[in-house]
Amino acid sequence: MRIGVLGTGAAGRALAARFAEVGHDVALGTREVDATRAKEEAWYDGHPEVRLATQAEAAAHGEIVVNVCSGAGTLAALANAGASNLAGKVLVDVSNPLDFSQGFPPTLFVKDTDSLAERVQREFPETRVVKALNMVANEVMTHPLDLAGGDHTLLISGNDEQAKSVASGLLRELGWADIFDLGDLSNARGQEMWMALWTRLYRKIGHVNFNIKLVR
Repeated sequence: MRIGVLGTGAAGRALAARFAEVGHDVALGTREVDATRAKEEAWYDGHPEVRLATQAEAAAHGEIVVNVCSGAGTLAALANAGASNLAGKVLVDVSNPLDFSQGFPPTLFVKDTDSLAERVQREFPETRVVKALNMVANEVMTHPLDLAGGDHTLLISGNDEQAKSVASGLLRELGWADIFDLGDLSNARGQEMWMALWTRLYRKIGHVNFNIKLVR
């Protein structure tokens, strides 16, 4: 499958490399290709299977698009990617609306009655948004079996049932076995607000390799 990943930070690179590892054709989208490559040249040299491209090129390339941009930069990045390149496609939204202006732990710039995922869906109504992976750190996203043998839960939400099925299939390839569908995209509010607790757990635990298990 062709996958376009938007966002070249640590999480975006980790997901792009993992998708390529399990056999997908991956383009990683950035605003400035040359500047991004120069900044992380060793990583790109070590991952020739991941093609660095513009955001528009990556979105056009992907049968599925994965947004791993910062919360603050998400809408602009998707605008750069182009609504026409996203139309009809499944967009897995990994972003969180984190505001670090007052230091750590961050606050959320959207919460309670709205979510960043819902804003994305309103801005790009022809795109099928699925919220997933935003509640865990990079290593847990990409290698869930390395934590408790995979005995933990990934929460997803979205308005389109088929899109959630497609996204879940891709996530299972990474090793996710327990995927729990919360329902429509309004549930992304809870997924994103989890970060208020996640950041405090991180500070208390001292590392990021943890997750929740939904016992039911």
